Amino acid sequence: MELRLFNSLGKKIEVFKALKDKTVRIYTCGPTVYERAHIGNLASFIYADTLHRVLSSAGYKVEHVMNITDVDDKTIAASRQEFPDDDPKEALKKLTGKYEKLFMKDLEAVGINTREIKFVRATDNVELMQKLIQKLLDAGIAYIADDGIYFSISKYQAAGKTYGQLVEVTADSTEESRINNDDYDKDNAHDFALWKKAKPDEPAWDFTVDGKDMAGRPGWHIECSAMSAHELGQPFDIHTGGVDLKFPHHENEIAQSTAADGDILASFFIHSEHLLVDDQKMSKSLNNFYTLDDLKARGFEPLAFRLFALQSHYRSQAHFSWQNLQHASNRLKHWRQVAAQWRETADTEWAQSFEISAGQSDILRELTNDLNTPEALERADSEFDQIATLGAQTEPTQAWLSLMGQIETLFSLDVREKDPAIDKLVSKRESARKKGDWDLADQIRKQLEEQGIGVNDTDGGPIWYRV
Repeated sequence: MELRLFNSLGKKIEVFKALKDKTVRIYTCGPTVYERAHIGNLASFIYADTLHRVLSSAGYKVEHVMNITDVDDKTIAASRQEFPDDDPKEALKKLTGKYEKLFMKDLEAVGINTREIKFVRATDNVELMQKLIQKLLDAGIAYIADDGIYFSISKYQAAGKTYGQLVEVTADSTEESRINNDDYDKDNAHDFALWKKAKPDEPAWDFTVDGKDMAGRPGWHIECSAMSAHELGQPFDIHTGGVDLKFPHHENEIAQSTAADGDILASFFIHSEHLLVDDQKMSKSLNNFYTLDDLKARGFEPLAFRLFALQSHYRSQAHFSWQNLQHASNRLKHWRQVAAQWRETADTEWAQSFEISAGQSDILRELTNDLNTPEALERADSEFDQIATLGAQTEPTQAWLSLMGQIETLFSLDVREKDPAIDKLVSKRESARKKGDWDLADQIRKQLEEQGIGVNDTDGGPIWYRV
């Protein structure tokens, strides 16, 4: 089945073709681990994970790499504040290690299989960045300043390269204007730091350039250029990230990576839109964000948020509200109730039912159309509605089992929910009913209801579901 994706490079939907036969290499810009990721961040990773799943279901082997930015202005500032008495490098490691672990838990909670992604930390790859910086210096594209090493956009353009491949950039001269901080105004098109000399009480890595002591740390942009090429080669197939990374981050990545090595960093750039709250971008700077723990505190499970994210197309802004999240939660509960009709009979055949015929799958067809998740979910809704009309006594067909497999595989939604503790209680209640111990059976039913579990007693046995 042909896969079509919107390529930010060409600014249009294009047919995707892997650079290597049946292998797709994806690089996803990961988090800066100085505090908890918010759900707007997680939405972007959910879209990248869905792309990964669609490619796998289409028969590709997927090599997926995500970076962890564990050194930059924000991580250094936060580490000095939280661990002021520690060695700067040790303080940085403590802080970023803490938030990296929380990030991994959040990814798993929203259905992202972290075992299918290779995570690379910036601090583990500083030498790679230094080699790339030296290469840019040798090519005459980078230059040394008192406070670090910078990339010259004007010299890059003079070499016949294009700056502004993802967005339109207009600047008459940028050579003498430099930006030293990692987090800067996205409208600025000035020379940017490849390497920053350490200030007092900052973590530093040794780096000698042209006999000068440049001990310090890498700039934000150089991290992804060095690590993506090392892990995936250059060019690789797909670069993903939020739309706010188009400029300056991804534009600067392209410049760094192509200044000395070819003209292409990645064949496709896939960007997901913002998650909005009250018509504003969800961001830490505006303090209008929620974390996964905030959702849990309101009684929502993480997979309900995943479904909420998938209900919007990745290139459309999603509007977060508790009401919209409730709608997604209700949708997931309905699917689980329908799937629970055949809990007992489906178990024996479940593992054999996952082969998906790309030519016959309406759901996969919609997903290969630029990841059209809203329409794919509508297709799934219509199938579940048909299943619901058949009743719990109908023998599940291979087609229905295949549908369940598609939902699990492509959307990573736990439709056919499993919970050994609940299964044990339901089994204990059924045993009490068979013995005529109705008091114990009622007691267990109330215990289940307190956990939000309903039970249907059918001729084929009890079937539980979340209410």
